Amino acid sequence: MQPTSNLRIASIDILRALTMVLMIFVNDLWSLKGIPGWLEHTAAKEDGMGLADTVFPAFLFIVGMSVPLAINNRRAKGDTNGKIGWHILERGLALLIMGVFLVNGEYLNASATGIPRVVWNVLSCLSFILLWNAWPKTANPWVVRISKTVAVGILLLLAFICRGGEDGALNRFTPYWWGILGLIGWAYLVSALIVAFSNTRFIISLLAWVVFMALNIASHAGWIHSELVQKLIGPLGDAGHAALVMGGVLTTMVFQHYRQQPGKMMLVLFLTAIVLMASGFYARNFWGISKILVTPPWILICSAITMIMFIIVYWLADQQHKAGWFSFIGPAGTNTLLCYLLPYFAYAVAVVSHLTLPDVLITGAVGLLKSLLFALLIVWLAGLLGKWKVRLKL
Repeated sequence: MQPTSNLRIASIDILRALTMVLMIFVNDLWSLKGIPGWLEHTAAKEDGMGLADTVFPAFLFIVGMSVPLAINNRRAKGDTNGKIGWHILERGLALLIMGVFLVNGEYLNASATGIPRVVWNVLSCLSFILLWNAWPKTANPWVVRISKTVAVGILLLLAFICRGGEDGALNRFTPYWWGILGLIGWAYLVSALIVAFSNTRFIISLLAWVVFMALNIASHAGWIHSELVQKLIGPLGDAGHAALVMGGVLTTMVFQHYRQQPGKMMLVLFLTAIVLMASGFYARNFWGISKILVTPPWILICSAITMIMFIIVYWLADQQHKAGWFSFIGPAGTNTLLCYLLPYFAYAVAVVSHLTLPDVLITGAVGLLKSLLFALLIVWLAGLLGKWKVRLKL
């Protein structure tokens, strides 16, 4: 089954935008009180998931949906597998770097490092933007070079002065864990290389998904005794995160194969989602549902949910021609990484200005509305900055 078109799929951008808005929203729930528990993350060993636990897997799935399109578009422009592979390595490495810096911000010992956590986050995010901005061709080359050099210098300085942990047991700059961006980077890196060097063949991608799911199941079943294998699949969420990405890859391949038969395409994807959902609830009897532990049921159920959401978005945007309904969140789908970084600046402004909101604005339904409006404000700012040529190219 080969993709039949290299065209960008608007429905994927819309689904990505919806997911990013939801991610900003749930990431802001920490600022609220008196909200329903089902909106938040569940504990690691709790069998279940809240709304927040569905956002990260959806994003991984959507990353996978974009991979075949990006690779085919690069091939259409004449790129060889070597060039495509190098581009994938660059993107993956960039996400790993960003993830590790933001994670070190979480563990930062401000007094030992000499700067507050909010300053660390702002300097890190500003450096990411300067380093990986899609600079317009009309930009002065010296401005671009100086900006990137300054960004690298800031990151090196931050890594050098970084001290994390508690007083008396300080750590230097280190990957405590890879962070959300880093986990996305690892899963993207491995999955995209498989798709690229298999020439986007469906059967290879399907086999990769089966292998990743099998490794994840084997890990949770205690069948993997090799320390090397455990270390290799660890950054991939015991291969579960890579399975989510490959699920998205397969979804796009099915979509493109049946693109001229939208009814059949939606039926195939819907039936696949039902099978995944049923398999996930059956597997729940063995491992439970847990985002933090990356259990097989969580992977299968979240894959099914994202696939169904894609069908709904495609039906609305393409079949019913309602894509305009989503235009106000468009920047979240096209300038997604900037949307992810902007809240760090917003929270820093709040801390520096000692901004506090009255309880009425952070409690219950009113608080949830506040967080939703905050997410939409971030998207609007990303759109505004995009018009000013601030657009991350990752």
